[in-house]
Amino acid sequence: MLPIASPQDIGVWEATWRYVVLGVVQGLTEFLPISSTAHLKVVPLLLGWGDPGVAVTAVIQLGSIVAVLAYFRRDLADVGGGMLRASRQGDWQEPEARLGLAILLGTVPILVAGLAIKRYIPDYDHSLLRSLPVIGWVSIAMALLLALAERLGRRRRLLAEVRVRDGLVVGLAQALAVVPGVSRSGSTLTASLFDGWRRADAARFSFLLGIPAITLAGLIELKEALAKPVAGGAIPLLVGIVTAAVVSWLAIAWLLRFLQQHSTWWFVGYRLLFGLSLLLWAGRFSGVAD
Repeated sequence: MLPIASPQDIGVWEATWRYVVLGVVQGLTEFLPISSTAHLKVVPLLLGWGDPGVAVTAVIQLGSIVAVLAYFRRDLADVGGGMLRASRQGDWQEPEARLGLAILLGTVPILVAGLAIKRYIPDYDHSLLRSLPVIGWVSIAMALLLALAERLGRRRRLLAEVRVRDGLVVGLAQALAVVPGVSRSGSTLTASLFDGWRRADAARFSFLLGIPAITLAGLIELKEALAKPVAGGAIPLLVGIVTAAVVSWLAIAWLLRFLQQHSTWWFVGYRLLFGLSLLLWAGRFSGVAD
């Protein structure tokens, strides 16, 4: 079957169905610490659709950003108000102001990493970084790091205690998410747990920190994606974005409740199985090719 972004021989209904599946996958995996980029590559391959590519993946992410903006609208309003008051009064000790600065500082590393990818790996869609073996090994490595953070983290700090340096620490971890399999939410959650955060507060900070990064990535790729032929036209793509928004909202609400009473060991186990499965799958096709 043809890749999802190819217009040939794919009708509107077929394209719509494919984008609905991508929207569900995006919504479930963007905020859970299991890597949306990896799943958006692997699931279409399993279904015989081909790799949808970075541009389509980034556009589908717009649904997730709509969901996170809507879900955290009050938090964002508080952060904006806190930063406005701090800029007027010159006092940046208010928690909302510190959180805003942390988010801004934490966005810089992934912007630099993204620009570096664009500059030095022009054919990123087909690069080694997006190969199944790399995604498999990266998923396993991140699972082990999350397990270590779960074991060693003190889980005492609250979001109200955020410091500006937290933005840099967690932002550096977020920048690793340019590698498929790392997981933006997974890397930031892992870094926050290592830094002593409570699980639910770490997840909340991860979601807020990801808003600028996901938004910018989606908007930058939107023009490029729409300039290319889209299977079935723009309507199926829009359906995928809406699907991603609805499922993302549900995933955010579920994860925040889940982490208030449960550990991250379920995600550690899933990532290990996912990574091992990809290595076995890649090895099987490698053997056939040989």
